[in-house]
Amino acid sequence: MSAERLNEHLRKTLTRGRVAKSRPAGCPPLSLYLFDPTVLEGPLSHDEAQSVVAEPAYWSFCWASGQVLASWILNHPEVVAGKTLLDFGTGSGVVAVAAAMAGAARVIACDLDAAALDAALSNAELNGVELEVCSDWAARPDTIDTITAADVLYDRENRSFLNEFLEAASEVLLADSRVKDLGDERYVRQAVIEARTWPDLDEFEEFNRVRIYRAGRYS
Repeated sequence: MSAERLNEHLRKTLTRGRVAKSRPAGCPPLSLYLFDPTVLEGPLSHDEAQSVVAEPAYWSFCWASGQVLASWILNHPEVVAGKTLLDFGTGSGVVAVAAAMAGAARVIACDLDAAALDAALSNAELNGVELEVCSDWAARPDTIDTITAADVLYDRENRSFLNEFLEAASEVLLADSRVKDLGDERYVRQAVIEARTWPDLDEFEEFNRVRIYRAGRYS
């Protein structure tokens, strides 16, 4: 997998788009291929703006929750070491890559977006680790120790995953900047950490406060 492959994906949305190697401020040990903001010299054309809105390339940004969870895992490698881990809604793959770097025995990056899976594989290679990919949650491996997910609860309909995750794995690690109260006592808050999307999208300050939750059977 190469940066040029990711550029091809990005240019389906933004003809001037390209990725560049970058180290997110919220998780500097990782180097990732992310959107290169220097290409935006001048305003977007109407057609470009419409394309970006219609098919946003979420994978080309490293969102605050992903950075925080990835950094937390690197700081607590014993949580994932030796385990089989699935990263749900992997996006850029930042959490999956961090889990592999922290010593997880097997890491599966799961996302509906084929471009995100290419990004996860490219970013894994960039950091010298290996991942598997899965494009369908329903086709996940039978045996999973840990599920990670960052900012997947923005749609209220996705709250059902709080149950599904615990049915699929013995432990779940969530990071979320959108939902202040999960409404589920099984998920115990571990930390609240400040971070910003990278490259910075100048989001509302409230979206820069990331909450980490842990649930399941763990010691």
